[in-house]
Amino acid sequence: MNELFTIAGRFVDPKTIENIAPLGNGLINDTYKILVDGQPKYVLQRINNAVFTNVDMLQNNIESVTSHIRQKYESQSIKDINRRVLHFLKADTGKTYIVENGKYWRVMDFISDSYTYEAVTPEYAYYAGRSFGDFESLLTDLETPIGEIIPDFHNIEFRLKQMEDAVAEDRIGQMREVEVKKFVDKIREKADEMCLGERLYREGKLPKRICHCDTKVNNMLFDKDGNVLCVIDLDTIMPSFVFSDFGDFLRSAANTGAEDDQNLDNINFNMEIFKAFAKGYLEGTKLFLLPIEKENLPYAAKLFPYMQAVRFLTDYINGNTYYKIKYATHNLVRTRAQWKLFEEAEKCVPEMRAFLLG
Repeated sequence: MNELFTIAGRFVDPKTIENIAPLGNGLINDTYKILVDGQPKYVLQRINNAVFTNVDMLQNNIESVTSHIRQKYESQSIKDINRRVLHFLKADTGKTYIVENGKYWRVMDFISDSYTYEAVTPEYAYYAGRSFGDFESLLTDLETPIGEIIPDFHNIEFRLKQMEDAVAEDRIGQMREVEVKKFVDKIREKADEMCLGERLYREGKLPKRICHCDTKVNNMLFDKDGNVLCVIDLDTIMPSFVFSDFGDFLRSAANTGAEDDQNLDNINFNMEIFKAFAKGYLEGTKLFLLPIEKENLPYAAKLFPYMQAVRFLTDYINGNTYYKIKYATHNLVRTRAQWKLFEEAEKCVPEMRAFLLG
């Protein structure tokens, strides 16, 4: 705990710090609240540099995005800006992060009287669509270069190559399993169709936008009246297709089952959630979304369960070296569940298109 006080004291006046306590249950970064005058005043966070290996790029991305949004809000005379966009403090180094004993730390203002929600209802799906659409829209004229913090994060061609490399090496003999071979064949059968986005980009027809790339309901803050304050968890901001923010949200939110559901009958694609999210997203992106982006949003809804099935299967073939597992076949169970979701989303494509283009 003394170490935390020392670190926090490099960002704020150490004399004002009363206590530092854990905050939230994030899976990537370690997060704490700094109490001043009996109330949370700041958020202290250890950046997981095993995941985000270029912390300088990470913080530059976040600073560029938050300062741009802040300037936009100021020009629009929006009130209470400090509650509408995250603010990171500068340390004694002049930067918004420090390195202490090989660990990377940052501090941001704590937004009081704010709340996150885990439940994915049509109401919150609409808020998410609108908020992430607005977020992208605010950044369409950002001229500062934004780095790709996790290279090829949502590049399906790259993920398929990883799978093919795993199949070729077959380091622990998983390709002897009939079901594994079956999934490899199914994935290959759909590969050309699912690489559409990368092809359109190479042809100059599809742009990359500045996207959040981790679109979840709990990555928004709400006020006590249920109004959205701001988008949070900005570590994955990077150039990507709009398909990233659209498809990634629906992969989890529109799934009626669990990501690793062993009962595939539980897994369907919830069109009510799709329609609510899409309605909000189209409202938020109406100033910039191109026809080719809009007409391919159903492709995005299929792409992300497909891509996640590829990633889970690849990890299973490699001997479960990336994702944490609870039992030996966990990644294969996840592959089954994501493939079922992909198939269910595929069935819904005509209805998706009718809703989006109707």
